[in-house]
Amino acid sequence: MINSWLLICISLGYWLLLFAIAWGAERYKLKGRSLSNSPYVYSLSLAVYCTAWTFYGSIGKVKDGGIDFLAVYIGPTLMAVPTWFILKKIIRICKAQQISTIADFISSRYGKNLSLAALVTVFLFFGIIPYISLQLKAISESFNLLTQSSHFIGVPKGLSIFGNTALIMAIGMAVFAVLFGTRRIEANEKHEGMIAAVAFESLIKLIAFLAAGIFVCFGVFNGFGDIFSKASQVPSLQKLFTLPEEGGYANWFWTCALSGMAVIFLPRQFQVAVIENTNEKHLDKAIWLFPLYLLLINVFVLPIAFGGQLLFNNMGVDSDYLILDIPLLFNQKALALLVFIGGYAAATGMIIVETIALSTMFSNHLVIPMLLAMDPGNAKLHDNLSRVIIHSRRAGIIITLTAAYLYYKAISGHYSLVSIGLISFVSVAQLMPAIIGGIFWKKGNKLGALVGIILGFLIWLYTLVLPSLAGTAFITNSFVAEGPYQIWWLKPYALLGLHGFSPIVHSLFWSMLLNLSAYIGFSVFSVQTVTEQNQAEIFVEVNRYAPLLESTSSWKGTAYMPDITSLLANFLGSVRTNQAIHAFAQRNNINLNENKADPKLVAYAERVLSGIIGSASARIMVSATVKEEELKIDELLNILKESQQLMRLNKELTRKTDELEKARFELEIVNSRLKEQDELKDDFLTTVTHELRTPITSIRAFSEILFDNEDLEVEERRQYLGIIIKETERISRLISQVLDLEKYDSGKQKLITQKVDLKSLVEQSAISIDQLLREKNIVIIKDFKPCVHDVFIDEDKIQQVLINLLSNAIKFTKDEIVLKLRFTDTHWLLYVEDNGAGIPEELRDLIFEKFYQAKNQTIRKPKGSGLGLAISKRIMELHQGNLVLIDKPKSGAVFLLEVPYNPLNLPS
Repeated sequence: MINSWLLICISLGYWLLLFAIAWGAERYKLKGRSLSNSPYVYSLSLAVYCTAWTFYGSIGKVKDGGIDFLAVYIGPTLMAVPTWFILKKIIRICKAQQISTIADFISSRYGKNLSLAALVTVFLFFGIIPYISLQLKAISESFNLLTQSSHFIGVPKGLSIFGNTALIMAIGMAVFAVLFGTRRIEANEKHEGMIAAVAFESLIKLIAFLAAGIFVCFGVFNGFGDIFSKASQVPSLQKLFTLPEEGGYANWFWTCALSGMAVIFLPRQFQVAVIENTNEKHLDKAIWLFPLYLLLINVFVLPIAFGGQLLFNNMGVDSDYLILDIPLLFNQKALALLVFIGGYAAATGMIIVETIALSTMFSNHLVIPMLLAMDPGNAKLHDNLSRVIIHSRRAGIIITLTAAYLYYKAISGHYSLVSIGLISFVSVAQLMPAIIGGIFWKKGNKLGALVGIILGFLIWLYTLVLPSLAGTAFITNSFVAEGPYQIWWLKPYALLGLHGFSPIVHSLFWSMLLNLSAYIGFSVFSVQTVTEQNQAEIFVEVNRYAPLLESTSSWKGTAYMPDITSLLANFLGSVRTNQAIHAFAQRNNINLNENKADPKLVAYAERVLSGIIGSASARIMVSATVKEEELKIDELLNILKESQQLMRLNKELTRKTDELEKARFELEIVNSRLKEQDELKDDFLTTVTHELRTPITSIRAFSEILFDNEDLEVEERRQYLGIIIKETERISRLISQVLDLEKYDSGKQKLITQKVDLKSLVEQSAISIDQLLREKNIVIIKDFKPCVHDVFIDEDKIQQVLINLLSNAIKFTKDEIVLKLRFTDTHWLLYVEDNGAGIPEELRDLIFEKFYQAKNQTIRKPKGSGLGLAISKRIMELHQGNLVLIDKPKSGAVFLLEVPYNPLNLPS
């Protein structure tokens, strides 16, 4: 037994932690940063789908349905991709139309109809109350279980040291929801604190569930195999490994479909997935993170359920709470406390988000329209509307939690957690035809949506809610067993004689059949209003029109600036109103000095009000303030088309401007290169002239000596003539190099390829410079691998490259040159390595340029014309190979020649 006061202190400490997280997130937002603007926080907030039903009820469901419980989680997983497309479109619609609730979404789509919004609000209120009561039931019974340590059914429900656990918890959650859910009047404003708290709770309940599962699997039993093998030997547990025989596959299919709808249309899911979304790209991660979360939180459900049945076989334990009973049985109080907090988090997260969503609907679609209908011209009411909105939302939270508590006391204590949750799932599924039809089918109209939802909820009420009251003072048991007045075909669990389904699937089938039929039938055979047509166009084509909606006016009539400003100031205050109006006017080039309000500004004011009081109430308030004319669908389409054309024209002009700017930039680069090339050409000519002048000067000087001194000795005469011959050869080489370089650059140079023994060619090249090697006492070290491939090259030109590289190496090496010949599957590689001073980093990109020497006279002036490496580079490229300088760890330089075996694709 765990002390009640200890558990109360832990619960209060957890509440304080939630308050601290929510408060910290709100403060963080005030600094211009956002915790909720993260795909991971967004994905965790979606896990509010996993409530106390998941935490406790899934385990209890195994006892009666075996693996049937998985359908509730497989449905959302299978629907992940379609849900991504649907949610992305809904998010865009809500942002464009400033929609704040799921009831507002339906109302806005069908002509901003007030009665439709109110109807959806009332039906959702009654549909979600059982689900919230489920959470109160789980919290209360888990609290009592821990404090009394009883493993048997019969523990007093709802009792604690305070007398009533569920009531105390309901009060605590009401305080939290009021503090962090009703601080601003903009209903579509992001609730940073709430989302941060919900994401945190999603982590807590996952950690707690995994901890309990690991303990049962590996602390009590010897893993999954041990549990499943022992369970398979118990006859009562063998059947739980498969689907139930009666209606198994049909129930499975329809439950998957039901949960797939619920993950979008539950008010809390719509709130966190759509209203609280800060970036639609977060869906890209949520599409796999959310299914992963569902997998993790369900991986230990079967082991815990089977393990509990094995441990408490026929002892009357409530299977919903086996996850708590097992740690208590083994005196693992710390683990039991962690599990309690996990279940507590699962319940409170759902209640907080659900009550905030319902309270917003209660205020926007019931209270405000009712007050406006009673006295639309009441100036005092208009002046205090912001206060009325805040108070009505807080009242909505209190009313919702009070109703859930009363339902729990009266009814939900008699049913399992799963059965209560599925009742709510069927209720929200009734919104599916109106929402899905509304965003994909332009012909869907208000009458079809209204009749379809009414019929669907009536069938749900008759086939699920009323039977749940059987045995109470409200409904007799004969109502379920025999039907009203013993009319067999009206039995709520076998309507019109339909047998073989679970009550949930039976209700879903009939309610959706009538709902969908009415929606399609009435939509086809009735006429849409002009406003409905306009909204249908915008909703269905939102991907096309969303960027245009702010700068396009869908409003027509006469309005005055003082009226619009005064209307907004009633809700936002004068300062925020002026800021909003001036910002909008600046974005859309609107003159605010005119007395008449621009239609775009009126439409903007209505969208702002929609985010506060809902689209239907906003339409009423704007209509009461200004004189509006009916805007027909063709006029709206013309406006949108004109805006689209302007937008396309603007994009085209922007593209042209970008292209012109890019062309200008490229021309500047080309011009700069041409100037540089011109300068380099001049420098090159200067260098070549200098190189020619040096030998010519030498030739002339020695020629004059010979001419003027006929009596020179024969030996001197031969020496001078030898110098003249060498200088002549030098001139010839320089001219040949310049001509060769011009041929390579112009593409005139051709290769004469033949099969060559590469090893012999390298050795011949080394022999040709043998005299230079001996003069400088340099040794060539040869490291040749055997050649196993035929090599097709231009022998003379490759030899020219080799001699050039070896000659350069001789100029700079200390005492040795290393030649390495290697072969790969496709190329031959030759490394020419010296151990000289190396090439500085700043020169590595310059040495292969043909104008390198002319351009870098101040850096270094080696011997020669500076054309050898440039020509060598082009020879290798002509062979479809390459010549590169590679890094060497120590001193020296390494040049690499790389050429394919058959560069010209000649037959080998």
